[in-house]
Amino acid sequence: MEIFDGIIGFVSAINFELIFQLTCLGLIVVSGPVVIFLLAFKGGDM
Repeated sequence: MEIFDGIIGFVSAINFELIFQLTCLGLIVVSGPVVIFLLAFKGGDM
């Protein structure tokens, strides 16, 4: 049972809100260059 207490303690210590916010920020930052690449690939015509 001590192993399960350790796992539960570790999972409860993870800040899931911070992970979600950083994931969203990463998606926003990556989307800019993706749009530029798509514009260049299609010849500047969306």
